Amino acid sequence: MKPIEIMSRDNPKIKFLKQLQQKKYRDKFEKFFVENAVLICDALKSDFFFESLFVTEDFIKKNKKKFDFILSRTNAKEYYLISEKINRSFSNLDTAPGICAIYHKKRKEIDFTKPIIYLNGINDPGNLGTILRSALAFDLKNIIVDEKCADIYNPKTISASKDAIFKLNIISDKNLEILDQIKEKMKVFSTRIERSDTLDVLKNEKLFCLILGSESHGIDKKLQEMSDACVRIEMGKKIESLNVASASAIIFYEIYKMRK
Repeated sequence: MKPIEIMSRDNPKIKFLKQLQQKKYRDKFEKFFVENAVLICDALKSDFFFESLFVTEDFIKKNKKKFDFILSRTNAKEYYLISEKINRSFSNLDTAPGICAIYHKKRKEIDFTKPIIYLNGINDPGNLGTILRSALAFDLKNIIVDEKCADIYNPKTISASKDAIFKLNIISDKNLEILDQIKEKMKVFSTRIERSDTLDVLKNEKLFCLILGSESHGIDKKLQEMSDACVRIEMGKKIESLNVASASAIIFYEIYKMRK
């Protein structure tokens, strides 16, 4: 890869990076960026290639092994050498890491031969990222996020999800169009504390879609009405509910055990 030095924060490529800090531009250009060398390396291992790479000289000196790996796996022909000052000008992190890669969003299709997790109104990026990471850990690769969820390419979502965004089959739904398709092919279950069955009912279902909502608002009434049944986690009576990220990890683990 050939290094190209960028000397100014007013360079068009740096201005573009600043635009990608906002969701409207990530949506408009269908691009996002990652500021984490480990995630960039993991993406390459999954054949998810960046289209642009920005690094500081200090990063290269301190992370020679990682940088050499990146150079050996990428199909890009050049990278951009930037100063630490320029890095700080667009970084979303308190301490600019010295590396940043831009990716093009990949369009994916639902795999209707496997269970589906449908996320409704998970508006905290940290919770959303943690759910994605748990889904990957327990081999649930079909994830649908509705329009009320946080952006999966929000830096906080990416940070919490680690490399899950590169490995999961994540699809966005709008106006329940995808959920309508899902309902034609498999049963739909909602998570709900009251008037619900235990997770054991999923044992008899080879394919199913499970809807998860936020702890504060629960699942939208319309989605509950579309569900064939509701399920819950069995737990003690000293607490009413769990944070959705904690609850999802428990549910995904139980599903994983059922399917082994």
